[in-house]
Amino acid sequence: MPEGHSVHRITRQFERNFVGHVVHASSPQGRFAVGAAEIDGRRMTDARAVGKQMFLGFEGDVWLRVHLGMYGAWDFAGEILMDATIASANGRMGQTNQRGTFLDAPNPDEVVFDGAGENSLHSIGAPRKTRLRMAESEKDKGAEAFDTFPPEPIGQVRVRLLTDTICADLRGPTACEVLDPVQVEQTVAKLGPDPLLDPGPDAEERFTSVVRRKPTPIGLLLMDQNVVAGIGNVYRAELLFRARLNPHTPGKKVPEELVRELWRDWAKLLRIGVETGQMMTMDDLDPEAYRAAMASRDDRHWVYKREGLPCRVCGTNIVLEEMGARKLYWCPSCQA
Repeated sequence: MPEGHSVHRITRQFERNFVGHVVHASSPQGRFAVGAAEIDGRRMTDARAVGKQMFLGFEGDVWLRVHLGMYGAWDFAGEILMDATIASANGRMGQTNQRGTFLDAPNPDEVVFDGAGENSLHSIGAPRKTRLRMAESEKDKGAEAFDTFPPEPIGQVRVRLLTDTICADLRGPTACEVLDPVQVEQTVAKLGPDPLLDPGPDAEERFTSVVRRKPTPIGLLLMDQNVVAGIGNVYRAELLFRARLNPHTPGKKVPEELVRELWRDWAKLLRIGVETGQMMTMDDLDPEAYRAAMASRDDRHWVYKREGLPCRVCGTNIVLEEMGARKLYWCPSCQA
């Protein structure tokens, strides 16, 4: 499932490429025809991410809420700003990108970005009019040039958002609905704090106070979007290992300072994820190790997907178990 960093990155693409432009909306699949008609022809005015949910604002106080869920993803086509991590995913943003990013330089500080902070399509050598997509079949992956714009929809596109130069196709979301401002406010109010939206002490205090009064295991609390927004399976495992915290510890028994450290570490890792496009959870890597970590999940995480392998710290085999119907990876020695 896409985690918080992915949704913030998608929102950034909408901010840079759609906000301020009149958008034509359609539902090639037909399942969102009524909703698409409500936003069709309106100018996009805002794009916001809260945890795993995205809200696109349009003239007339109309909002589109999208929750990608397990299978949702956005495909972008046309003249779009593109960075190396989006390019490595072949333009599909949303599904957890564990494929890795091969950087242009061994030292990440040497990667050249454009004025907007991202590489353009031209800078990575793609055709000017390109559909970037990723499909299940290897032969369907990659950049595909097209002669007319917009290109024909591929697959079951729930909603297409289109400007004169860019289109974005949404497939497979858990939620896709039109809301008014009151409904948006009600939806956001149910979510836990997101450190990218509220980095201040009030958000930290809210998270800490909720965790400290719950008997629920901390491994479940971190995945509860009403407790904290944006954390998914990867970040849960890595945050708990970095804190050397047993996932089964009841929230109310976790020392207050450790709960606060979890919040601050989540804020740190989320920022890194948004900036790099990868869930980079290992610190203080030299340039060669950093490049390897960006390119391969095997070099990027402490415990996630490392079941049966020796812990990088103590050598104990990493354990895989099920918690809250999701896979949990942890070290029974370091996290005792």
